[in-house]
Amino acid sequence: MRDPAYCGLECGSCPAYLATVSGYGHSRKRIAEEWSRIYGRKISPEEISCTGCRKKEGLHFSHCYECSIRLCAVSRGVETCASCGEYPCLDLEEFFELAPEARNNLEALRRH
Repeated sequence: MRDPAYCGLECGSCPAYLATVSGYGHSRKRIAEEWSRIYGRKISPEEISCTGCRKKEGLHFSHCYECSIRLCAVSRGVETCASCGEYPCLDLEEFFELAPEARNNLEALRRH
C-alpha cells in the first residue's frame, strides 16, 4: 500500500487527494455533490482539497481537522494506527465497519 492514511485508507485512491494532485479540473464540484449525497451533509467544492492526512503541511479535506482517528494518531506520534500500542481501538473498530479495506491495509502494515 502506498501513502496510507492513519486509519488505513489509501490516500492514493481518494477522490479528494487525486483531484488535488491532478490540479482539480472540474472534478471538485462533482466530488462535492457525490459526497454530499453519500454523507448527508452539504460539502462545498472548496472542501475537496487534500494532500494526505499524514502531511503536517498542506491541504486537508475539512473532516481531517476533526477526525478523532487522525487527531489521536498525531498526538501519539505514530506513522499509522498499525504501529499504535492500543491497536485496534474502539474508534478504529467502528470505522472498520464502514471501511473494511482500512482494516486489511493496517493488518498488512502490522505484518511487515
